[in-house]
Amino acid sequence: MALLSSLLLVGSFAGGPLVQPRMGEPLPALTPVELDRFILGLEAFQKNFSPEEGLGPGFNQTSCASCHNNPVGGPGAQMVTRFGRMGKKGGFDPLDGLGGSLLQANSLDEVCQEFIPASANVTSMRVTPGALAYGLVEAIPDASILAVRDAQPMAQRGTARMGTPIEGGPERVGRFGWKAQLATVLSFSVDASLQEMGITSALLPVENAPQGDWDNVVECDFVADPEEPVDAEGLSFTQSITDFQRYLAPPPQMPLTGMAGEALFTSTGCAVCHTPAFTTRNDLDLEVALRGIAIRPFSDWLLHDMGAAADGIADGTADVRDMRTPPLWGVRRRNPMWHDGRVGGGTFETRVVESIELHGAVGSQGQAAAAAYSGLTVADREALIRFLNSLGRAQFDGDGNDVVDLVDLHEAENALIPCSMVDAIIGPDDPCAVHDIDIDGSITSLDVAMYVQAIGDLAIDCDGDQVIDVMQIFLDPFLDADQDGLLDSCTSCPGDTNGNGLVDTNDILVVLSDWGTCQNCPGDVNGDGMVGVDDILVIIAAWGDCP
Repeated sequence: MALLSSLLLVGSFAGGPLVQPRMGEPLPALTPVELDRFILGLEAFQKNFSPEEGLGPGFNQTSCASCHNNPVGGPGAQMVTRFGRMGKKGGFDPLDGLGGSLLQANSLDEVCQEFIPASANVTSMRVTPGALAYGLVEAIPDASILAVRDAQPMAQRGTARMGTPIEGGPERVGRFGWKAQLATVLSFSVDASLQEMGITSALLPVENAPQGDWDNVVECDFVADPEEPVDAEGLSFTQSITDFQRYLAPPPQMPLTGMAGEALFTSTGCAVCHTPAFTTRNDLDLEVALRGIAIRPFSDWLLHDMGAAADGIADGTADVRDMRTPPLWGVRRRNPMWHDGRVGGGTFETRVVESIELHGAVGSQGQAAAAAYSGLTVADREALIRFLNSLGRAQFDGDGNDVVDLVDLHEAENALIPCSMVDAIIGPDDPCAVHDIDIDGSITSLDVAMYVQAIGDLAIDCDGDQVIDVMQIFLDPFLDADQDGLLDSCTSCPGDTNGNGLVDTNDILVVLSDWGTCQNCPGDVNGDGMVGVDDILVIIAAWGDCP
């Protein structure tokens, strides 16, 4: 009882994080200095460059976040074009002398505009991958990746692409990019800055020549290299965006373990390449937040022959049919899917099924897994897809809309309070399992304490009794008869936004002034974190003098 009482008290959660960070949030164990660098990095990641600041001469986007936007730092729907030439007797030419293999789709002047040369006979689109938890991915020991490779059956065995980081140092296993061409986050940052925005840096100070013609650089680029800005503290742009990506948390997974679909994911052979778990290095040169951390990325970071479903583009030691295994954490938020974005729209289930079928392409190392999936019963296929849908699912997200708010207390399809009233044991495959954080088979006050932390500023003490309102509501749901997540005693006159005892036009004006996303503001009459039509409807229903 003493434990329950302490959980009920306002401010009892300051001792440390109790819930998984959501996509786009920082790692939970960052120091104050590291968190500041994450925030500064986020700002840099969203910076839109102008021509006067070094953009171009050729570029695809003006900021990192233009592509990595679901959420910021995550995957996106933006695509770029790769091209090259396949010889009649084999052998791929990236046409470097003609600006290949990446097409910069935009330019500062039509003189510098790139186009796919007539000699190219291979083109492929590339969709934006996510940069979530890149620091943790970089911290995976090479030996762990190589051990996974060596344990794979020969028919599915991948290839580790070795390379020297752009910033120097020993050769390492590549793990970033669709061809595993980069091994460190800093290498990824400086490479992407140059290739996608035309921003030169101390590590890559030479511009890309549009269409391979250096006269175009002279014609269109007038900013001295390196172009990356440096802040007042001496931190470069590429270092700042590297900090942001290094300190991004991994996507959540809910439930974390025990789903029947995960066992099927393994038995069908999907886990051979989409390796579920790694542990990062425990070296003293790593930040504590990155050191010795168990992660579940569902990738082996190796190149695999995807046969006819590959992109036809060679890159260094990666052949035209080689593609790096994409990590599946956060896959529920990914639309489109596949390296070229060909699997888009529809539902999550239709996208996943189509992606699995593509693994069965001619010559693909994924054929056996695709066939095994096809041989499952309908119920087992559905269970496997439900498991994949847990990868990126936030704790307490009852309705699966990627938002955790007061709606998930009462109103969501699988809301917390209705789930707490279930008599049966809640198993991992039960929709209510998103609320069973301590995995004890039931929803208790300990789980609700974590929900309080998850909703952040929505966890208020409106009556000033030093007990957080949603905890009181959990113990006695009748305290919130209108099921808006707020104590009825604090909203005895719903719609009276200005507290004058009258619900009238003035209250509608308050709603209009607060319109949009808004936490704990007067216009958020129903307390769902969004001021909109629903709040006006509450006001209309309560129109007149307060009782």
